[in-house]
Amino acid sequence: MKSLLESLLLVLAVSFLGTLNTATRYCCGGEFNPDKSIGDTAPAWTDLPGTDGKKHSLSELSGKDVVVVAFTCNSCPYAVDYQQRIIDLATKYAGEDSKVAVVAINVNAVPADSFEKMKERAEEAKFNFSYLFDESQQIAKEYGAGRTPEFFVLNKDRKIVYMGAFDDSTKPAEVTKHYVEDAIAATLSGEKVAVSETAPVGCAIRWAKERKRTKK
Repeated sequence: MKSLLESLLLVLAVSFLGTLNTATRYCCGGEFNPDKSIGDTAPAWTDLPGTDGKKHSLSELSGKDVVVVAFTCNSCPYAVDYQQRIIDLATKYAGEDSKVAVVAINVNAVPADSFEKMKERAEEAKFNFSYLFDESQQIAKEYGAGRTPEFFVLNKDRKIVYMGAFDDSTKPAEVTKHYVEDAIAATLSGEKVAVSETAPVGCAIRWAKERKRTKK
């Protein structure tokens, strides 16, 4: 009887641990994102300075059914490669009276990605979307972003419906899948996004280095 009871307790313990591990895996991040899962509420930014001389918050986009958030920068070669694609996306979907907004956010802590350099790039490239700077880097951490560029598509309720790469190739001529565009189209139609998460491709975000305390 004692042996049977011990075996039963062991089975229950293993079952509980398995359930706990599964819950932990799905509660705290997606397949490629360490912090966010599809369906999570998107973190809101507040009063981030934009290259247009204004401060911006997610709440100002309340009239939009879809918001595309791109973590990007000036200096990363991948970000530069996707610069025109983001411009084209905004041209196609994010007109003044459209239901879609495109917002780019830079958090890199290097001179080439300073706010002044951002303003220069926005003017040179004629950005037709908001280009915001978060010196604290907090908003990227809250999204679990780690690459430039890295994209998030939010629905009307500001739930994350897609996150990851813009498309399936850094070479425009070889693109066969348009992940962000497909997510926009599905969300506007009230349909489920077919491919909701992919691995972001780009440079690692340049996080600010924390100063080590010296012992007295």
